[in-house]
Amino acid sequence: MSASGFHEGERAVQERAGATEGAGRLHGMLQPPWLGGGLRAALAARTFAVLTARDRDGELWISPLTGEPGFLAGEGTTLTVAAVPPAGDPLHGLPVPQPAGLLAIDLGLRRRIRVNGRLTGRTDDALTVEADQAFGNCPAYIQPRLLAPDTAAPLLGEPAPVDDRDTLDEHDRGLIARADTFFLGTTHPTRGTDASHKGGAPGFVRIEGGELWWPDYAGNNLFTSLGNLTVDPAAALLFLDFVTGRTLHLGGEATVEWWDPAAAPDEGGTGRRVRFRPRRVRGGRLGLREASPAE
Repeated sequence: MSASGFHEGERAVQERAGATEGAGRLHGMLQPPWLGGGLRAALAARTFAVLTARDRDGELWISPLTGEPGFLAGEGTTLTVAAVPPAGDPLHGLPVPQPAGLLAIDLGLRRRIRVNGRLTGRTDDALTVEADQAFGNCPAYIQPRLLAPDTAAPLLGEPAPVDDRDTLDEHDRGLIARADTFFLGTTHPTRGTDASHKGGAPGFVRIEGGELWWPDYAGNNLFTSLGNLTVDPAAALLFLDFVTGRTLHLGGEATVEWWDPAAAPDEGGTGRRVRFRPRRVRGGRLGLREASPAE
């Protein structure tokens, strides 16, 4: 099957990784979506999502969105999100229209759905996304955990604590070093914006000086994130402390590095890494926390 639906960055990574044939078999995932049936039901069951978009200054960020089951409502090619980035979040008051990528994920069930398209509407309490792509991803590398509302979080409408910086501090480094999960936002000049999940054993994200890097594990061969970064280095990262509810937003630039798989000193085994240089650091708080099965 032709992979003509992939953009030039995705095709370049697929070819170098020897995955062109495998990617071609998944070409149908890139066809215009229909947010009905099982996909609508799966979206409606989610209570947590992340959104990649640009702020009013044009900077790329990825931010969490939370709500009760049903806060993600699909109809036709339209996704209505009954939540907005709150005051203090880098995407609070984000401009409309613009490209946007949303990832709805259930960490407990290890299920995730990507919806990429265009943010066409925003009110005080809702977003509207017209989808160009919508597809599920496999459960690989999702670290299972149950999330519940954080009763200690600020009241709705009350700004979360904000800490703007341009470098990582000791607490940031500790959170990153312990992380088994983060979320990555990338973009392409003409093909839109994407939000993806990255997971691994604690410590899979390395800190070297003021930079971060992580191995690229084998996946579905679409290479959406790496393909975007091959064309446009803009990137956004979101780390979450699921115990305290603290969030760490990073904005900056990333590049794809290629190594001999036999010589690469990491556990990825693919010979691919992503190296990220943070330029903007923002702290905040998530309205969810990790819960025990009895909660």
